[in-house]
Amino acid sequence: MGPQIERAGEPKSRRAFRLAHLAYMKADMSRPRFHLAFPVHDLEAARAFYGGVLGCPEGRSASDWVDFDLCGHQIVAHLVAERETVAAHDVDGEEVPVRHFGLILDPLAWRGMADRLRQAKVRFLIAPQTRFAGQPGEQGTLFVLDPSGNALEFKAFADEAMIFAKDVAE
Repeated sequence: MGPQIERAGEPKSRRAFRLAHLAYMKADMSRPRFHLAFPVHDLEAARAFYGGVLGCPEGRSASDWVDFDLCGHQIVAHLVAERETVAAHDVDGEEVPVRHFGLILDPLAWRGMADRLRQAKVRFLIAPQTRFAGQPGEQGTLFVLDPSGNALEFKAFADEAMIFAKDVAE
């Protein structure tokens, strides 16, 4: 029996992200998955954000770290006492945090993620918008901070061929 598509009372935003996760898991697993470790100052706040708000299943953990499954990728929140300052650069008129991570979602899942973050009352560092409109690499993008100040970007391309597009005007 396949995965249950409809769940009674499940918000559309959560369903869109869950379906994107299921689609990724059914995809060709010969593609390497990434592993990312990042600092947090509060593991319970990290669990609430990554597990609760983003819907990432929790994996192994210890008293000072916890694994999360971010659409098949292993991300690990490590408890630390201090964090370095976050640098930002101007990208298409927005101050984008230099150090960030996230996912490239399909447009429907991206809109679902934006709705889910709004419903959870997560403050956008950069609100959902279209970046590089009409140019190679046009994308929907949004940035949020986790409870420890780590920047996450979720983006979507209407045309996946544009993910690594070079500026044709060069």
